[in-house]
Amino acid sequence: QLQASGGGLVQAGGSLRVSCAASGSTFGTYDVGWFRRAPGKDREFVAAISWSGGYTSYQEAVKGRLTISRDNAKNTVYLHMNSLKPEDTAVYYCAAGRTRGNLRFYEYEHWGQGTQVTVSS
Repeated sequence: QLQASGGGLVQAGGSLRVSCAASGSTFGTYDVGWFRRAPGKDREFVAAISWSGGYTSYQEAVKGRLTISRDNAKNTVYLHMNSLKPEDTAVYYCAAGRTRGNLRFYEYEHWGQGTQVTVSS
């Protein structure tokens, strides 16, 4: 199971870190992605990280502002968000799968509940 947390309300330009914690002993063998759904929009890919942490992928609009990382000893993946913009407002979801290198377009099988991130202008 995946549990996302850490969302909240932040002013534009601020920072926030959301976490995705997993139960079970095999989390370290899964690639993990972060997705988001803004009001009235489809869910979109944000960032993903390989099981080892050695490979990452980002949506163009978040490059340089959002950073994905993981700590397999803690069964947790993080999304560090800096220079937040109002358009980053969304429910953020984490998902896990064995993508075989297709971090961005893979159909992730395991999903957590979302955490709301709201950026005020």
